[in-house]
Amino acid sequence: MTQLTLPEGMQITGEIKPGFEQILTPDALALVAKLSRAFEPRRQQLLAARVARAARLDAGERPDFLPETAHIRAGDWKIAPIPKALECRRVEITGPVERKMVINAFNSGADSYMTDFEDSNTPNWDNQLSGQINMRDAVRRTISLEQNGKSYQLNDKIATLVVRPRGWHLDEKHVLVDGKRISGGIFDFALFLFHNAKEQLARGAGPYFYLPKMESHLEARLWNDIFVMAQNEIGIPQGTIKATVLIETIVAAFEMDEILYELREHSAGLNAGRWDYIFSCIKKFKNDKDFCLADRAKVTMTAPFMRSYALLLLKTCHKRNAPAIGGMAALIPIKNDPEKNEIAMGGVRTDKARDASDGYDGGWVAHPGLVELAMTEFKKVLGDAPNQMSKQRPDVEVTAKDLLNFQPETPITEAGLRYNINVGIHYLGAWLAGNGCVPIHNLMEDAATAEISRSQVWQWIRSAKGMLEDGQGNKTKVTADMVRAMIPQELVKVKEVAGSGATYDRAAQIFEQMSTSENFAEFLTLPLYEEI
Repeated sequence: MTQLTLPEGMQITGEIKPGFEQILTPDALALVAKLSRAFEPRRQQLLAARVARAARLDAGERPDFLPETAHIRAGDWKIAPIPKALECRRVEITGPVERKMVINAFNSGADSYMTDFEDSNTPNWDNQLSGQINMRDAVRRTISLEQNGKSYQLNDKIATLVVRPRGWHLDEKHVLVDGKRISGGIFDFALFLFHNAKEQLARGAGPYFYLPKMESHLEARLWNDIFVMAQNEIGIPQGTIKATVLIETIVAAFEMDEILYELREHSAGLNAGRWDYIFSCIKKFKNDKDFCLADRAKVTMTAPFMRSYALLLLKTCHKRNAPAIGGMAALIPIKNDPEKNEIAMGGVRTDKARDASDGYDGGWVAHPGLVELAMTEFKKVLGDAPNQMSKQRPDVEVTAKDLLNFQPETPITEAGLRYNINVGIHYLGAWLAGNGCVPIHNLMEDAATAEISRSQVWQWIRSAKGMLEDGQGNKTKVTADMVRAMIPQELVKVKEVAGSGATYDRAAQIFEQMSTSENFAEFLTLPLYEEI
């Protein structure tokens, strides 16, 4: 095994495979250590503040716009100008840092590509380090792959790269500084920045990031302070780093102006991260007996609370000259069934047409086969314009009550319950085996959609409104015993599709435990991470 030269006080327990030492260089690790020591205490304080706030919500408190930041919401300020490479983001493709997927995403025809060290990626040591190698090679345009007799390399024209590090709640357990695990997000960010920022600047772009799972403007301030220190450390001008924040928690929706303000020198706008947003709503109001959402398939972007959130995000961004990027259409092409495929593609068309006509500057897709379709819908509205930031929405008025108008509550069906169980087991099994991005039932599932599945089941068991409807007027209460009885049945179906494997049996056990236990686990990925 290759020996590394580590900064004082740092331990690395992960295996150093050939090539990893080119990423884990002394200077790169020194930056990781410096940022960790400077900011870990604040990360822990902010995570503790999340727990305290969750307890208040569990006790019945309702989120609202902050009185102490009213002057920021009312102020006439704008974010710093957007670099040319980020002006046009009509279609963004996302996917994990796996080498073939990286090449295909860059070549997809999308304007930009969010490469993901987070939700669509199992963050095991190999994935994180090989992902960094893939990023280094992609930035230098030397990335290639020979696989199954096929050759993969980059086209002349490729998408602009945007990197998503892990969220604040995730540790990197293989790296300790002064005896404590470090932040997974700082680890991902610092290594990428150190190795690629100057190269990206020389090539006419820059180090651009997506920041996930934030719950407050203070968490955005933490990222901003990290950017300031990191830019000084590696010797690039302040404001070079640009970051788009995913608004994917209900509490962050009340602080969108403030989040943009904190990052104003480094902001590249906001994104409506819809799947995590739905999960966040379930999680934050899990103990509210009056809260209950219908089958996952019924909770669409036209649901009142989702529509309010999407329009408020758009209005907030454009008021501050910030890009507004629409969320993920999780549907993927269905190659063996033209009829089903046409329905799925119609769903994507409608979704992107709504975003474009509302005023969004772009939207996400999960599959290269959707890029052209999504691009067509945005071009119908934008024409040759790179974005529509000039489209202000003074007509949009969204109140706290609108953001908390959780509909639809019905129907909840046996098919919907079984779907959640099936997706939960299938995704967990794939994640444990090292794959965090899985096509299931013609949708591209990642950790966010799996979180909706298990949190809905947990909440339906506990809510008085968690009643199955059979369409004949009959209602049956969802119970833990009912769920336990369905799990082995759905496990059989998963194995028929995915093949048998020890990870699926373990996934079924984990799903049962997490959906029926008294206590609600904050994130699916936290206990899972300890198993890989």
